[in-house]
Amino acid sequence: MPHLLNGVLLDLIEHQRFGVEYQPIVKLKTNEVVAYEALSRFYDVTGKAIRPDLVYSSLHDNPLSLYQVEYAQKCLQLDHMPKNHQVFVNLDQDAFYACGGEVLDNPILGAIQQVGKGRVVVELIENSEINDALMSLSMIETFSDLGIGTALDDLCNPRSMLSVSVMQLVEWIKLDKHVLKMQDDKRYMVFVSKIIDFAHATGKSVILEGVETDKDLAFATLMGVDYVQGFLYREDFIRI
Repeated sequence: MPHLLNGVLLDLIEHQRFGVEYQPIVKLKTNEVVAYEALSRFYDVTGKAIRPDLVYSSLHDNPLSLYQVEYAQKCLQLDHMPKNHQVFVNLDQDAFYACGGEVLDNPILGAIQQVGKGRVVVELIENSEINDALMSLSMIETFSDLGIGTALDDLCNPRSMLSVSVMQLVEWIKLDKHVLKMQDDKRYMVFVSKIIDFAHATGKSVILEGVETDKDLAFATLMGVDYVQGFLYREDFIRI
């Protein structure tokens, strides 16, 4: 993946050109907004948006800067979170462990705990490298032991791997929008349906991401997921 120019990245970090967008998570049966996902946003000196994946891929070359940005983002997301809703926050496992020291003394963990139990769900992304999956598992175990909710993000993304151990620990499973692109592939959908069956049989809730049209919504209903998320509900977005 391409990286940002050093000057752009340094300016972004120095001046904290950060934002957050809260994307609604909607209960399929009632069409009610039950939670929001806090999405990181970044801007250049002119105010133009910079793709978050470019920022994070560039930051991975410098673990300390990665941690600093992730911590600042989490503080921003938690400070402005909607007061009457649960909020899902993405957490990069590399950033979480980059600060070193004892895990229970991690400032990111402290910021989440200050919000209050039950208010925050930590999303962990399944990655293509085994070391990342092992760090995700360790991080999930830490949050679970402290009673903090966890979700597995981007499941069924073509670039992610499936960790059964991680799936067993989380309370929420988020299906990647790639599922919508593959809905006509019968063999692929057999796998997805079994994932949903597993989730429900083990007391987990399933969210389908990337829902943008009424057709997507109808497909989500047919699949039997519990919640949906996407640009179909753009009028409920909150931007900071």
